[in-house]
Amino acid sequence: MFKDEIQFEVAAGKGGNGAVSFHREKFVPRGGPDGGDGGDGGDVVLKASRHHNSLIHLAGKRTWRALDGQGGMGQMASGRAGADLVLEVPIGTQVFDAVHGNLLRDLTTDGMTLVVAKGGKGGLGNARFATATRQTPRFAGDGRPGEEREVRLELKLFAEVGLVGLPNAGKSTFLKSVTAATPKIADYPFTTLSPQVGIAKLSDIDTLVIADLPGLIEGASEGVGLGHRFLRHVERCGVVLHLVDCSEEATTEPDEARRVIEAELQNFDQALFEKPRLLVATKVESEAARERAAALAAAAGGPILCISAHTREGLREVLVAAHRLVRSADLPQFG
Repeated sequence: MFKDEIQFEVAAGKGGNGAVSFHREKFVPRGGPDGGDGGDGGDVVLKASRHHNSLIHLAGKRTWRALDGQGGMGQMASGRAGADLVLEVPIGTQVFDAVHGNLLRDLTTDGMTLVVAKGGKGGLGNARFATATRQTPRFAGDGRPGEEREVRLELKLFAEVGLVGLPNAGKSTFLKSVTAATPKIADYPFTTLSPQVGIAKLSDIDTLVIADLPGLIEGASEGVGLGHRFLRHVERCGVVLHLVDCSEEATTEPDEARRVIEAELQNFDQALFEKPRLLVATKVESEAARERAAALAAAAGGPILCISAHTREGLREVLVAAHRLVRSADLPQFG
């Protein structure tokens, strides 16, 4: 299961109270104050990690709390600070203040962190309050409460190549054919309900990070079929592979399928429409499919690539072309 948006509360630890204590020792009946400080409360920290590709591990818990600091003790001993609570999130997670709606940080690199709730400071022990005129203070400072806030996390996948197309265009089959990813595949629409990511290896040093995005439908740019949630993942893809089913069994004519997806990309964000894009005819396994692919190329007014995941025809050529486009566009390399 994939989770690309989640909201919860975070609560940092409370600072420990300072201690009220006086030095007691044989033959020293009136020792001075020796109460130690309380420990600081723990922070709540979000940390981007390549070990996660969804937010599902954070679901099901309404509040995440860091530990409180310990109270101070006698003999000037300070309390132990509360341990920070570090929550790992996928690279590409955007962190918002859920109340005000402002973006706090975009966690775009592995190991990047954000303190979303700061732990409270520990209270001072009574030894801190001793002065020449107040030599036996019988009070100490209370620990400060930790910060609390509601946060909303949104995940935008990072990938060099994003696969788009109508449902059942062959995106999952393509991904499975060229990477070690194992997306669910079936001969009915909407099999992919969540993004899948795989790495295609072209050589010992050249790879491509490819994301199979759920099939878009007409109206996706207006939110139909969870379109906004799916389209925002395309924003983080450097190059788009637009897959079009050219088989005789396709329920939508190839050029109509092409125009629907292009319109949705453009309506959602012009920048998506202008991303480097390759048009790929899928399921080209018969003479009729080749004719439909040729008609698609003529209607599109440019070259297209033809593939068959079943026979593996054209797969290498598509990967090479996508790799060349990624490098020529000087896009970030992931993985």
